[in-house]
Amino acid sequence: MTETDTAVVDRIVDGKTAVLLLEAGDTVVDERTMAVESLPEDGQHEGAVFDVVLEDDELRELTYRPSVERERRESAQERFDRLSERLPDE
Repeated sequence: MTETDTAVVDRIVDGKTAVLLLEAGDTVVDERTMAVESLPEDGQHEGAVFDVVLEDDELRELTYRPSVERERRESAQERFDRLSERLPDE
């Protein structure tokens, strides 16, 4: 069975191992590890977003999505900015 999901580089351990969180919609459904060097070069950093193709539960293809990554970062920054605004004095 082949399916396409989203993966996000959650963290890089010891500069060698990338921890990927697999998402279905807005839910993290699995965690995978792989060598950082096996990721596409432009996506070898924390927060990188990929479309992934899973076939028989194996990662078969990763496609780096810089525009999706940028949108996620901007959305997170906007949330942070809203949360950090001072409440009006009452």
